[in-house]
Amino acid sequence: MDSSKKVINVQILNAFAENGKGGNPAGVVLNADELSDKNKLEISKKVGLSETAFVSKSKTEDFKLDFFTPNKQIAHCGHATVATFSYLKQIGALKNDSSSKETIDGKRKIEIIGDLAFMEQLAPKYTDVSHKETVILKSLGLKKTDLIPNAPIQLVNTGNSFILVPVKSNEILKNIIPDFDLISKVSDEFDLIGYYLFSTDTEYDATSRMFGPRYGILEESGTGMAAGPLGCYLFDILKIKKKSFNIQQGKYMKEPSPSLIIVKLRIDDEKIKDLMAGGKGILNRQLEVEINI
Repeated sequence: MDSSKKVINVQILNAFAENGKGGNPAGVVLNADELSDKNKLEISKKVGLSETAFVSKSKTEDFKLDFFTPNKQIAHCGHATVATFSYLKQIGALKNDSSSKETIDGKRKIEIIGDLAFMEQLAPKYTDVSHKETVILKSLGLKKTDLIPNAPIQLVNTGNSFILVPVKSNEILKNIIPDFDLISKVSDEFDLIGYYLFSTDTEYDATSRMFGPRYGILEESGTGMAAGPLGCYLFDILKIKKKSFNIQQGKYMKEPSPSLIIVKLRIDDEKIKDLMAGGKGILNRQLEVEINI
């Protein structure tokens, strides 16, 4: 083989699998210490999934994780974290059921409960985007009457920023036709990963869709870093006073891949202190990717 080329092994795991099926595939690359950011971006492009996680040694935590979409680095990724720690558990690389990750945005706790992996997210920060309601609705082909009454469109951040859009029914959710150029413009303005639309007209606590064209993700089947904000919204804004929420995603994609994300809130004196979001990761396949070095 050409000495300027290197073969990288990539594990593909489906995170947030619902009843052992579906889920959101993520790439996982172990022993990534020698890879540059340029290498990681090239690998992510070739893998072609919404995110790939690169695992290397950390001086402060159990592991260092870097996340790349096909076009840029991202601070956190819920489904790629669940995929990584599910895989580390499966190959016996975790010493116990509590672990931690170092990221470009600080450290986060990881918990393994049975065959589920959970990642820590921060207390929510809410930003009013009501002055942009008209353009947000236009970017989704929605009318104000399609929204849940007295439930504002809201920007929520528990580590990454998403605009949450509450719609009245699963029928409305299913039939949305997104304007990706307009969604990208709004996403640029607010430094979003994307939009997270949801309905509570469902067998779960919510069914959702995520559009993230700014990061090259037209629609994603399971987004842990958006489900966390949604759990907070359900508790704080819709006043659903539960500590655990089951959120379905991926059901209404062109090629459905239903995912189930579990959000556990840590509440103290009626305030959310932090949360854990997680689910199940199932090994799907392995890839070999050739890169330039």
